[in-house]
Amino acid sequence: MEGINFSMEPTKQKIIGEKGLVILIALLSAFVPLSTDLYLPALPTMSAFFGVGPERTNLTLTLFFVFYALGTLIWGPLSDHFGRKPILATGLGIYIIASLGCVFASSIDALIIFRIFQALGGSAAGAVATAIVKDSYSGKKRMSILAIVQSMVLISPALAPVLGAFLLKVMSWRGVFMTLTGIGVLALIGSLLFTESILERNAGSLLPSMLRLGHVLKNRGFAMLLIMFSIGSLSTMAFVASSTYIYQEGFHLSGQAYSLYFSLNAIGLILGPMIFLRLSHRVHSETIIRVCYMVIAIGGVLVCLLGNLQPWIFALCMLPVSTAGSCFRSPATNMLLEQQKRDSGAVSSLMGCTAMLMGSLGTQIISQPWNNMILALGVMIISTASIALISWPFVITRVIRLPSLKEQSLQPSESVEVG
Repeated sequence: MEGINFSMEPTKQKIIGEKGLVILIALLSAFVPLSTDLYLPALPTMSAFFGVGPERTNLTLTLFFVFYALGTLIWGPLSDHFGRKPILATGLGIYIIASLGCVFASSIDALIIFRIFQALGGSAAGAVATAIVKDSYSGKKRMSILAIVQSMVLISPALAPVLGAFLLKVMSWRGVFMTLTGIGVLALIGSLLFTESILERNAGSLLPSMLRLGHVLKNRGFAMLLIMFSIGSLSTMAFVASSTYIYQEGFHLSGQAYSLYFSLNAIGLILGPMIFLRLSHRVHSETIIRVCYMVIAIGGVLVCLLGNLQPWIFALCMLPVSTAGSCFRSPATNMLLEQQKRDSGAVSSLMGCTAMLMGSLGTQIISQPWNNMILALGVMIISTASIALISWPFVITRVIRLPSLKEQSLQPSESVEVG
């Protein structure tokens, strides 16, 4: 353990200010849910429009996750070398152009290609957002900012399907992608007003900066935690990909009704960080994470046993899963960031890439022709939570070190960094 570090002040933002910085980080972090959840209600409509099956249309979702993951591996190290601001401007420019391409796509193949470029551009936002947090905050302040940002980010899964369903009532699915174009423009404006946050860039040629990814992965504590925390993305993205088919085709609900049920579940995502902030003053982060995994596993059992009965029962069974998953996300992210003192861009890239790759695998698994998609989803939830619970004691006691419960309770106003 390296000792105790106090929170440092964020990089002074001359134009947008500290509150503006938090809002910008939240917007950049929300690019994945905005770029996926907003058009979820349109998936069945798009399948019918192009005359293809759902497995073909789902490639616009699956390949988005894959190339978003690959993009983060590039943008993160580049931002360590060139700075956060130019990388943001470049990536968001690509995202805006690709989003316009999606608006005018004439075939499913063209739409898939533009979605790939949309993912590559948007991944710059996700990779740099986490790096900006590490640049600007430390210790307990960082964990609080992560929780606040997460609460703001998770409003998008609640609102995006509702907005998407509304847009589909007044315009075609192309209007959804026009909306994403506008979101990209808004993020680009904020990024241009942003004051560079990185204090120390990687010097020398570009290749060594890219090779820092391998250096970070040699950190055993980081690598083990990365795998364990990312496994949950399998079931999380499986739910996102399957929800529209479960509600609209399985329970025969309209797109508007689906968006409301999805939003009900997203309330749990918003409540999770708030619950963590309330508990973190009295309960150790390790305990919170472990209990959350238990709740997720129990929720998976409920999905298997009761999820097929009624849409509202399925939504209620998924509610504790979503709430617990979002509750431990900010301490898990902070724990990962604390394992590596430098290479914030590379660290952020690996976190985003692994989560997205796991998520894309989850969407592929759930897209298979299951006789009972809800049961398959429940089994995935139970499996991922159980793997994390089984591996948790080994990772914590053998790989990384955490402050003891007693030490944390004696220092409520200080933050302990783990090395």
